[in-house]
Amino acid sequence: METGVIDIADLDGDFDLQSTLESGQSYLWDRPDGRMYERDAAYGGDAWYQTVVPPLDGVSDETAVVRARQVDGVLEWESSVDAVPILTHLLRLDDDLDAIVDAMPDEPLVSRAYDAYPGMRLVRDPPFGCLVSFICSAQMRVSRIFGMQARLRETYGDRVEFDGETYFAYPTAERLADTTEDELRDLSLGYRAPYVQRTAEMVASGEATPAAAMGRDYEDARDYLTNFVGVGDKVADCVLLFSLDYLEAVPLDTWIRSAIEEHYPDCDRGNYTDTSRAIRDRLGGEYAGYTQTYVFHYLRSGGE
Repeated sequence: METGVIDIADLDGDFDLQSTLESGQSYLWDRPDGRMYERDAAYGGDAWYQTVVPPLDGVSDETAVVRARQVDGVLEWESSVDAVPILTHLLRLDDDLDAIVDAMPDEPLVSRAYDAYPGMRLVRDPPFGCLVSFICSAQMRVSRIFGMQARLRETYGDRVEFDGETYFAYPTAERLADTTEDELRDLSLGYRAPYVQRTAEMVASGEATPAAAMGRDYEDARDYLTNFVGVGDKVADCVLLFSLDYLEAVPLDTWIRSAIEEHYPDCDRGNYTDTSRAIRDRLGGEYAGYTQTYVFHYLRSGGE
């Protein structure tokens, strides 16, 4: 087992592990204390978080278990490999958060949201796990989305042994493509089951992959992702923002639509594409997705 620390003072901007991982951006991490996405789990704690990370191009070439916690100004980690490049990638520790916050609009709601959770960063999840988890997100509370992903891992993910414990990797596209709709419904995926199964088939066969959206203009990338079964504009924006480095993406979910109605009514243009363009401009352009995530988490957590 390898261990180490990352000094938060060495980063460009602050960092908050808990708000980063429990703000509805990622469902691929877990807390061994069983309190992931519990509404009354106090912020500012030193809980451990853990995940199994597949090989990542330019980051790591093997499946790795990573555990991390934030305490006394450092990010402590334990892993089967050197976790610094993995954590830097997954938690966007390479972002200049100070510069991003400076670029956020001078809006009262935005300021309140940032002040509530300073140091929250976006995640950069593995693309397939991100895609499937947000297909499962439709009309679901974050705790239930998380539960679905945990059941998928435990049922179809490869077993990984680390430090005397068993972990489960996120299932591969090939493994989910071999499932049936009924099997996935048994995991409480409901009407999302055929979407997940068919999307996994598309990725496994090479018909389409989420990573193929990268490098396209933003709206073209969003349109490409809607080729996957069960993926509309909002889910596509989530994948672009939380996996594929499109920091301008603003998923128009219930909370952001409420924010538009109450705070930015002039941005409501009656359809997704035009409203998306208007609210992106209002929330900071190239970093609008960062601003959106602060507002989303603040509102969802009862900030207003």
